[in-house]
Amino acid sequence: MSSTPGITPACQFRTLLLSDQLEFICEAHNGLSAKIVQEAGFRGIWASGLSISAQFGVRDNNEASWTQVLDNLEFMSDAVTIPILLDGDTGYGNFNNMQRLVRKLEQRHIAAVCIEDKLFPKTNSFIKGDAQPMADMQEFCGKIKAGKDAQTDSDFCIIARVEAFICGWGLTEALRRAEAYRQAGADGILIHSALSVPDEILAFKQEWSNRCPVVIVPTKYYATPTDVFRQHGFSMVIWANHMLRTAVAAMQRTARTLKEQQHLLSIEDKVAPVSEIFRLQNAAELQDAEDRYLPRGAENTSAIVLAASRGEELHELTEHQPKTMVNIQGTPILARIVDAYNAVGIKDITVVRGYKKESVTLPNLTYLDNDDFADTGELDSLDKAVRARKGLAKDLIISYGDVLFNKYIPQALCQEKEDFVVFVDSDWQNQSSYARLGGFTECTLPNSRKAFNAKIYLKQLGNLAPQESIHGVWMGFLKVSPAGAVHLQAILAEMLADPANRKAGIPVLLQELLKRQLSVRVLYTVGHWLDINSLEDVVQAGSF
Repeated sequence: MSSTPGITPACQFRTLLLSDQLEFICEAHNGLSAKIVQEAGFRGIWASGLSISAQFGVRDNNEASWTQVLDNLEFMSDAVTIPILLDGDTGYGNFNNMQRLVRKLEQRHIAAVCIEDKLFPKTNSFIKGDAQPMADMQEFCGKIKAGKDAQTDSDFCIIARVEAFICGWGLTEALRRAEAYRQAGADGILIHSALSVPDEILAFKQEWSNRCPVVIVPTKYYATPTDVFRQHGFSMVIWANHMLRTAVAAMQRTARTLKEQQHLLSIEDKVAPVSEIFRLQNAAELQDAEDRYLPRGAENTSAIVLAASRGEELHELTEHQPKTMVNIQGTPILARIVDAYNAVGIKDITVVRGYKKESVTLPNLTYLDNDDFADTGELDSLDKAVRARKGLAKDLIISYGDVLFNKYIPQALCQEKEDFVVFVDSDWQNQSSYARLGGFTECTLPNSRKAFNAKIYLKQLGNLAPQESIHGVWMGFLKVSPAGAVHLQAILAEMLADPANRKAGIPVLLQELLKRQLSVRVLYTVGHWLDINSLEDVVQAGSF
């Protein structure tokens, strides 16, 4: 929890308690309700024992352990900057438990605790209150002293709640106990009553005068005008359980309506929009933090998947569908590719269809048709896709519709700022598909420990390189920056103006980039991809 610089939550609460005017604090029972209370303008929160136990779905009989209450308080404290007064029941045990409670509350920046002079485990004051036993007065005084001795912040407050009226012991006993608690070190007295009129608490305040601050909870005598409390000099009013009760009533209405009507139209305009929940959760802060701390690039990256060809090498498997729709253990190759992109946050995916295009119908994708697929190659498909892009503000990853890959591949490409980046597998001796993908690569450095932190670039690409100069095999991935995309569009237009390039593939494009002395950054890997180019590859893909 953050607060005003130099002013602790405990100091804020003590200021409220000693204010020369009547102050109000409101119940909250979790982080969300605490934030709502703060946004409403309240300067303090009552962490109600009844409400906290109820939101756990248990009774207000110490059925929720004190450590569970502490965990809940931590979320509340993190959510707000105003002080929190905990309804600490009886202190959850004897003086020793009280000391540990105070230390743990201060660790969580809780400003104050209120304890009541009844026996552990307690029962809610409004359930047969007159039959409930009270704690020994001296033992309770010892608990107050122990709590005060344990606190490290001198402003931390302990409020002693007097239950004499609740238990039927009358005004004399209420005054006797309140004075003993004040002398034991209590910072304030909470005088409680179950009557529907304020007679008991007004009689107490008249006799008590101003010996120390008096706090009240007018849950039962709610019809009493607030000015009455001001006139009698009370310090603080607690609206003790109304956030929870409001929420329960609203949830019951909504649940009944949904059960009866079986649609959302009747309730949608009566509930908070999802955007309001995101706002209360501070989702915008997380988005800002993601920009600062997470690897950047995926959210500003789109992908083009070239999948127009049939894949005749798979024979009957592609008789009625293109290779990209062949199932691998029940899932189309294209779906696996899309999942890998989605896993790193790339959702803007364009698929270039061609052969049996009507069978390529996966959801949430942009489709572009190359109806000339039989007479053209990858460059033509890529040109159509690049020209169809609405803007060039995003990075672009180009890949094939029959190459499976680990999500590490696009993730690494997203981090690179160079205009053109490719992936090269240095374990080229074990790759059978290098010929189709464009062959061997020679780079400025081979893959080694020395090259781990070095910037490596492509020198040449093709199938005619001598073995001693081969550093790996191109894997079928090309990442293009927004600036690179400007070059790409112009280069594609020039290349496709030459009929000799009508059926050209991406390797020819890479060779053209090198010919124009445009740098192509190389990222090395060993494995993490699979080009499906045969029936054997289909079988192997099942365990990829």
